[in-house]
Amino acid sequence: MPKKVLIIRFSSIGDIVLTTPVVRAIKTQLENAEVHYCTKKQYHGILEANPYIDKIHFLEDDLNALAKKLKEEQFDFVVDLHNNLRTRILKNKLKKPSAAFPKLNWEKWLVVNLKVNKLPNIHIVDRYLEAAKPLGIKKDLLGLDYFIPEKDEVEDDWLPETHRKEFVAFAIGGQHETKKLPLDRMIELCDKINKPIVVLGGKEDAENGRKIEEFFDRKHEKESFKEPLKELGKKALIYNACGKFNINQSASILKKATYVFTHDTGMMHIAAAMQKNVFSIWGNTIPEFGMYPYQTKFTLLENKNLSCRPCSKIGYDKCPKGHFKCMNDIIFDFWLP
Repeated sequence: MPKKVLIIRFSSIGDIVLTTPVVRAIKTQLENAEVHYCTKKQYHGILEANPYIDKIHFLEDDLNALAKKLKEEQFDFVVDLHNNLRTRILKNKLKKPSAAFPKLNWEKWLVVNLKVNKLPNIHIVDRYLEAAKPLGIKKDLLGLDYFIPEKDEVEDDWLPETHRKEFVAFAIGGQHETKKLPLDRMIELCDKINKPIVVLGGKEDAENGRKIEEFFDRKHEKESFKEPLKELGKKALIYNACGKFNINQSASILKKATYVFTHDTGMMHIAAAMQKNVFSIWGNTIPEFGMYPYQTKFTLLENKNLSCRPCSKIGYDKCPKGHFKCMNDIIFDFWLP
């Protein structure tokens, strides 16, 4: 008998990418499986080209309306990879067998507030897979998936000539300020990379992207930057792509990159899906939460010598202590051939 399975993850970019091994495993390991996915409408682009998903449903304003539509599908099983109040209400309305992944809220609270680390050494992807175990699903060791629609594949000539043969991608964005390097440290990192760099981010990152680009453009010597930056080599070739490409096009650029530098964001997980060599930059959050790059080569850049870190499981608009040493004191200890 065919299995009709609903997977729920409402947000956000990185979390949805991290659910893709569950999607693939259910579709490929269950005979005649029909896989549906429920998320928010703004994340449609991340999933639209995924061949393992048969139908996508969207949460908009009305949870009751969504429940009514989903009821009509008559699912055999619901895999809850969000596990919050709304998903519990939704499952209650559907009245179908279900399972949810362990969120570890208590363990995260302990490490954030008391600095007592009881977190298991297990990646969140493997915790997601636990929710599919009742279906007989097993981990397939194939990593994350990210499928780019053909219309969003970036051609070489979309990039400057200096960045067509080889470049490093630097995703400078982040949902919270305490998960992002300050601008002067972004510039310092680019100088250390010392290769053609495509700076990626949303429209909200465009101003920082412009300032990074101008710093390395010798025609803009009059721009006032912090004193230590004046001593840098200023050799990096920067292309500011912030706000110029959609999420799938940005993924296509990551696929072309030789290396990827990124904060703890969705772009880090997309880079992992592309099997890139990732340099992962951590501020107020920690990799021990289980969301480091999955099944790809990676290097962690973090300041482990702080008693105040982690100060949050998500992030803040500014450092609660005022010093922001988690980002200001990171040593950029790496070498690129």
